[in-house]
Amino acid sequence: MKQRTITALLILLICIPILVIGGTLFNLFVVLISILGLKEMIDVRDHKSQLPIVPKLIALGTITYLVVNISPNMGAIYLLDYRTIAFVMLLLLLPIIVYHDSRVYNINDAFFLIGSVFLLGISLNLLIMLRTENVMIVIYLFVITVMTDTWALIAGKLVGKYKLLESISPKKTWEGLISGTIFGVLFGAVFYYITIDNNINVLTLILGTTLLSLIGQLGDLVLSSIKRLYNKKDFSNLMPGHGGILDRLDSFIFVALGYLFLFL
Repeated sequence: MKQRTITALLILLICIPILVIGGTLFNLFVVLISILGLKEMIDVRDHKSQLPIVPKLIALGTITYLVVNISPNMGAIYLLDYRTIAFVMLLLLLPIIVYHDSRVYNINDAFFLIGSVFLLGISLNLLIMLRTENVMIVIYLFVITVMTDTWALIAGKLVGKYKLLESISPKKTWEGLISGTIFGVLFGAVFYYITIDNNINVLTLILGTTLLSLIGQLGDLVLSSIKRLYNKKDFSNLMPGHGGILDRLDSFIFVALGYLFLFL
């Protein structure tokens, strides 16, 4: 617990100033996170069988392109250009023919990389765009994620009895999900109302925040299922006591994607 606390403080000391400063520094930081996150995803996949180096490098290159591909019409367009989608898909599908050996690189490998690039690339691209538009929105999404995860963990340890989805995440409980949602919505909605828009319909805000909290928890389970598939406890040990980048950002990735549909 001591190690986990120290690591959490170090993370905050690094991330908060970068978030406040924004601009190029923040953008580069998000690009670094995207590369490290994708590398963790690939490393987990490599635990089963090694992917060729060239598709890995292509994936790392394309996620960098995807994350920094920012629309000039901020606040108006949050859509990917078809050319961007085609670019990523072609670069990761064509190596199937180049290698012409399903034991080295096959369609499942290609779709794994494509899915990983788009999942991380779109959500982190959105993070940059939201920070450019309003830093408080980014903080709002983190408040939901952190409060939901924290209170789900507390309730799960104190009163957790009924398992949520034991085959994927043995420690998660229904009590944790309910408690996490309640406090995630409470803190998140209050923060949004005070700092972002006090003219918003309160019922709309509560319902939207509730959905984001639930989406975040389901996203956590989605990435946990990937670890379970490849018999890994954490995506990496980059952050002692916390695991890897994706172990910390699993919920936020899906909360950001949910925000795209619910509030924009």
